[in-house]
Amino acid sequence: MPIKLAEMDERVSFREQLQQENGLVVLINTFTVPPEDADRLLAVWAEDAAFMKRQPGFISTQLHRGIAGSSTFVNVAVWESAAALGAAFSSPEFQAHVAHYPDNAVTQPHLFQKVAVPGICVA
Repeated sequence: MPIKLAEMDERVSFREQLQQENGLVVLINTFTVPPEDADRLLAVWAEDAAFMKRQPGFISTQLHRGIAGSSTFVNVAVWESAAALGAAFSSPEFQAHVAHYPDNAVTQPHLFQKVAVPGICVA
């Protein structure tokens, strides 16, 4: 069984987001696995990140892990566009590699853009 994809926002699918042309996007992707599968998730994610790093439109990525024994991970990746990420995500090489994730892993990818809040943060 491949990794299970769950939507972060039930009203907007990740695949719908990949069809948008909005300029720079930030991918926030959570991964949840049982603790015994954390090392395997890290190894597979590292291979996937190396692949993505070579793709047109890739800017950066950073993986975070929950503390206190958590086996929840969050990937934050920046791409030039949703289309660039979509092309990389739908490539046969990437799709074949998705099968290497632990069977009981759950992922929740979602795309975001920066929001300007006066006096707090800039877009």
